[in-house]
Amino acid sequence: SEEAKPKLKPGFVPGLAPPKIPDGEIVDFDDIHRKRMEKDLIELQSLIESHFEKRKKEEEELISLTDRIEKRRSERAEQMKIRAESERKRQNKQAEEKARKEEEEAKKKANDDARKKMILSNLTFTGYKTKKPTEREKKKKILNDRRKELNVEHMKEDQLREKAKELWDWIRQLEAEKYELQSKQTKQKYEVKSTEKSV
Repeated sequence: SEEAKPKLKPGFVPGLAPPKIPDGEIVDFDDIHRKRMEKDLIELQSLIESHFEKRKKEEEELISLTDRIEKRRSERAEQMKIRAESERKRQNKQAEEKARKEEEEAKKKANDDARKKMILSNLTFTGYKTKKPTEREKKKKILNDRRKELNVEHMKEDQLREKAKELWDWIRQLEAEKYELQSKQTKQKYEVKSTEKSV
C-alpha cells in the first residue's frame, strides 16, 4: 500500500551510499576532489579509447566492404569479358559453319548441274547414234537392193512352202527389231524430258 512504502527525502539517490568520514579526522576535500577528477579522467580516457576503437572497427569494416565491392566488380567484369569472348567465338563458329554449308551446297549444285548436262549430252549423243544406220541395217539394205524379184513359177510345192516360211521368219524378225527400236526411242525421249524438267 501507499502507506507501507518508505518516503524518500529530496536529493536522495537509492543505492548510492554517502561518503564515510572517519571520526576525529580532518577531511581533505582537495584530495577527494583530486581523486574524483582522476576517476573522471580515467573514465573519459576509457570512453575516448572505446570511441576510437569503435571508429577503427567501423573503418576496417568499411575498408573490408569496399574491398569486397571492388572484388565483386572485378569478378563481374571478368565474367562479362569471358561471356563476350564466348559469344564472339560462338558467332564466328556459326558464321564459319554457315559459310561451309553454303560452299557445300554450291559444290553440290554445281556437281548436279554438271551431271545433268552430262546425262543430257549422253542422251543426245545416243539419240544421234540411234538415228545412224547400223551395220546390220546397212547389210539388209544392200541385200534388199540386190534381191531380185521372186520367181516361184518353177518351184515345187515343198520349195514354195520352205520359201514362204523363210519369208515369214524374216518378216517377224524385222517387226521385232522395229518394235525394239521404237521402244528405245520412246524411252530416250521420256528421259530427256524428265531431265529437262529437273534442270
